[in-house]
Amino acid sequence: MKMFTAPKLKVGDTIGIFCASHIYTDQWYAQALWTLERLGFKVKAGKNARLDTYGYAASAEKRAADINALVADDEVKMLLFGGGGGAAEIFPYIDFENIRKHPKLFSGYSDGTSILNAVHAQTDLVTYYGQGPVEFAELRQYDWEQFKFHFMGDGLGLFYSDSKWKTLHGGKCSGTLIGGYTSIFAMLQGSKFFRYDDNRKYLLFLEDHVKLQKPAAIASCMAYIEQSAFMDKVVGLIFGHYAAEVPEDLFAVLACFAERHNIPAVYTDDFGHGFRHAILPIGMDAALDANAQTLVFEGVTK
Repeated sequence: MKMFTAPKLKVGDTIGIFCASHIYTDQWYAQALWTLERLGFKVKAGKNARLDTYGYAASAEKRAADINALVADDEVKMLLFGGGGGAAEIFPYIDFENIRKHPKLFSGYSDGTSILNAVHAQTDLVTYYGQGPVEFAELRQYDWEQFKFHFMGDGLGLFYSDSKWKTLHGGKCSGTLIGGYTSIFAMLQGSKFFRYDDNRKYLLFLEDHVKLQKPAAIASCMAYIEQSAFMDKVVGLIFGHYAAEVPEDLFAVLACFAERHNIPAVYTDDFGHGFRHAILPIGMDAALDANAQTLVFEGVTK
């Protein structure tokens, strides 16, 4: 597997928006598009984004058609998408070979975990977990700095943290970043659209939220990951924002997970479903020092 990255974004470039997991509404998107345009970007939405086939989104074929069309559009340099439910339905209709030939920056999170990991697995293109269109409705400075660092800069060096980290299990590791929303990543295990390189070590990042899952449900999801063959390649864990006050139950689940496999692990509020939306590139090599509570982006192994 030879990882590669898409060309970086410049002011004046076009950002494509598609809806893999929900229906486009002006309530959600009007302010976000206004902000993106004020920042100097052009915006182009998928033509099927407003369709309601199932009550929660357009048909799988229509949603995939939007991705395929935006990828084929030479003006579009980035694909930005949000969460919801049902994104995995579109896998069979995505033209992955077209993505390989015409690489774009893919950014999303939450249910977008499935798209980001499938695109990466099927093409070796680095994808980006952490921000979708809605983050631009009320753009925070930290999120904007993250966006510029990864999509307009080289995206290398020390991770910029804006929260206090918690060490769950000490140690250091280096590996290829991979992960996303806990339950979605767990469900990807065994899918023919998810694969990993037996010759690599992986630095796993996960996140969840108190309004979506309780610690017991997170423990079940992590057990599925833990019992998969993929777990043999995991050398570290980064867990993102869960709640303003994290229950000790969750810390115990995460610490036990790390201790069983003797891997370094940290908790941070810097990414996830909270107020901060740091970006983690799926497919990029990084080094975690759980004792020093630092993460360094090292680049892409060809």
